[in-house]
Amino acid sequence: MTEPRLKGKRWDTEFEGKLRRRWKARWPYGFEQKSKKPVYSIDTPPPYVNTPVHIGQATTYVMMDMFARFRRMTGHNVLFPLGLDRNGLPIEMAAEKKYNVKLTSLTRAKAMQLCRSILKEASMASVDSFFRLGVSFNSWKKGTGIGGLYETDSPDYRALTQETFIDMWNKGIIYEDERVNNFCPGCQTTLADAEIDYENRRGFYYHIRFKVKETGEDIIIATTRPELVCTIGMVIYNPDDDRYKHLEGKTAIAPIFGKHVKIRAHPSAEIERGTGIMMVCSFGDLADIRFFREMDIEPVIAINKDGTMNENAGFLQGMTIEEARARYLEELEKLGLVIDKEPTHEHRTPVCERSKDAIEFISMKEYYVKQVEFKRDMKRLARKMDFFAPKSRQILLDWIDSVSIDWPISRRRYYATEVPIWYCKGCGQVIVPPKGKYYRPWLEPPPPGSAGLSRGKCSKCGSSGFRGEERVFDTWFDSSISPLYILKYSRPPLGFFSRNQPCSLRPQGKEIVRTWLYYTVLKDWLLTGKCIFKDVWINYHIVDERGKKMSKRTGNAIDPKEVLDRFGAEPFRLWAAIEGNLEKTDFRCSFDRIEGAGKTLTKLWNIARFISMFPPPKRKPGMLCPLDEWALAEIGKIAAYARDRYNKYDFHNPATKMKNFLWEAFASHYLELVKNRAYNQDGRFTREEQDSARFTLNSVLDQLLLLLAPIVPFITATIFMDLRGADIHSQPFPKPDAKTLKKRPGFGTKDIMELNGMVWKAKKDKGLSLKSGMKELCLPRKLKPLETDIVATHKAEKLSYGKAVRIRL
Repeated sequence: MTEPRLKGKRWDTEFEGKLRRRWKARWPYGFEQKSKKPVYSIDTPPPYVNTPVHIGQATTYVMMDMFARFRRMTGHNVLFPLGLDRNGLPIEMAAEKKYNVKLTSLTRAKAMQLCRSILKEASMASVDSFFRLGVSFNSWKKGTGIGGLYETDSPDYRALTQETFIDMWNKGIIYEDERVNNFCPGCQTTLADAEIDYENRRGFYYHIRFKVKETGEDIIIATTRPELVCTIGMVIYNPDDDRYKHLEGKTAIAPIFGKHVKIRAHPSAEIERGTGIMMVCSFGDLADIRFFREMDIEPVIAINKDGTMNENAGFLQGMTIEEARARYLEELEKLGLVIDKEPTHEHRTPVCERSKDAIEFISMKEYYVKQVEFKRDMKRLARKMDFFAPKSRQILLDWIDSVSIDWPISRRRYYATEVPIWYCKGCGQVIVPPKGKYYRPWLEPPPPGSAGLSRGKCSKCGSSGFRGEERVFDTWFDSSISPLYILKYSRPPLGFFSRNQPCSLRPQGKEIVRTWLYYTVLKDWLLTGKCIFKDVWINYHIVDERGKKMSKRTGNAIDPKEVLDRFGAEPFRLWAAIEGNLEKTDFRCSFDRIEGAGKTLTKLWNIARFISMFPPPKRKPGMLCPLDEWALAEIGKIAAYARDRYNKYDFHNPATKMKNFLWEAFASHYLELVKNRAYNQDGRFTREEQDSARFTLNSVLDQLLLLLAPIVPFITATIFMDLRGADIHSQPFPKPDAKTLKKRPGFGTKDIMELNGMVWKAKKDKGLSLKSGMKELCLPRKLKPLETDIVATHKAEKLSYGKAVRIRL
């Protein structure tokens, strides 16, 4: 026996710092461009640089790191780049908040300047958190090489976004049209359906008196949007409502505005809702939009894109929606036309997913990507990809079913990739530039070689005047190129994309399946004709102990930085693996749970320190003792199980098995039974038996460390380096010997645990030390191969055999 070779009496987070410093000096996880290994690619979700990492991101990224580390150990060249999102509305909203100004009130140049100021000041706290968590991205440095850190506002990234637009435009997949769109008054831009959330909100029904032209009678209409009376298109009642049947075909006169509209029976009117008779305006909600299309009514739009009322609102022009509502009601009340005001029940209100402003519906010209006609193809692609967990596929299928209009991709904002289009001032011809460069049409003229140009003039009318497009792309049109970008689509090295598509894995949260996943699969299929992903891993929400979703607003969020400061990375990573059961709905998180995971790390360290006192023999013994064969078979089964489950992105079940094996079968039972043979202080065991014990102790420890290495890379690397002098993360993943797995010793783990448990309980019940001797121990015959280890452990003076365990103290 020697002193423990493992340095340090206990695991300490300082070991993490030492290993990080070693990694930083020479980063070992770069993509090997000249390697012949099969490529495994991970399309990582780029976090916004101006917001700190939240607990959900931290969990997702450490899980992704487990996938990456496992694949390296199974012989893959892992493409695992870090992207940083620096585009779109979140950047603009941060600028507006900091400088207390609406960017739409500024010149474009000034608005861009403020956004760049925000990005310049944005800390790299998120990158630092990922580094502290042990996430093994290919690189922490910016570069256009394979696996380099990339930013979504870089000229190279934006050039690829524009290139995909040009290809899709030339294919006829993109078109421009004027139609009613979702519009956020707060963000001042068009939104796709996928960017809308729904909230239950309360409002008021205002009972307003209308006049029937032909009879002079009054009808009372209840509405939540009185300011839209100026856009009324029809008044309807339910065909089964006898109260209003006599009004069919007659004319209603809108109060104050004096607009005349027909009264018709229509099933959209609900007898029990409001007064049972309703006005249909353009546009109060989605139902109004559908109604106008169905009835072929020309809509009247009364709301500007800045959220104020326009000339169609008459005396309400220039007011905000809230101001217009108040003013119109005030005028109605003066005339005695407001009969009642009653609170509504909570109703499902569409809101902007970012600003939470209620959505308005405005007719605007936008660019669209065709998607409705491809719904069947999208369902086929959804079924082709492997989802983990499989039930997550339904989220995508449900969204595809809900798609009813094409995807609006242009936005009236500033800090995003520009739509690469110019227009001839003479005839309006569209000018499309050649691919390969980042264009800013609002700032620069169309380049030579553009389609629609001839010697610098419009090829159609000969005009030399051009207007650059000022709109930008929807953030998802940008984000949907991420797998193309990391796999070097249309970029050097030549052939890399064709050899390595599809991307191996898209890991992401369930809340953006309808956006990031859907749009990426759609767009990349439209470009390449192939499914861009092989596997899709969907993470769920992080919730507190009561099952409530964590958020800053509810005050139950856990800051990953605090976790790292208090516990280090390893307890958090082990918690994520053990908690990460994708068959459940969500991950439960608390400081107690994370701290609890740290106890297993302490146990692992203590076991490794104990085993480090017994150097392994120079070669495997020719014969292994039965107890050792059992231990090796047990860890072999776990290794086979872990390999299979890790391949399916399941780290929860293997981690749980390893934790239980570590604490129970290995520490509490095997070590107790084998340590006398490993010490062999009284010489009762042969050298070969002692070598068998020492070989097995070290072999089981090595396999445990290798199996745990993707999950807890710091502690496993520290132990392995101290004991074996090698980097554990460059070792192959354990592949158990088939002969070891087939061994059937005649006894099992349950038999060993039951025997030890009965003996220890009997001694404890008598107030005896567990090390005290016993007069007789009767064993089941199947445990006879273990008799020497059992006698040495439990100090039985006499050993006998029978059907069951009997103890005489």
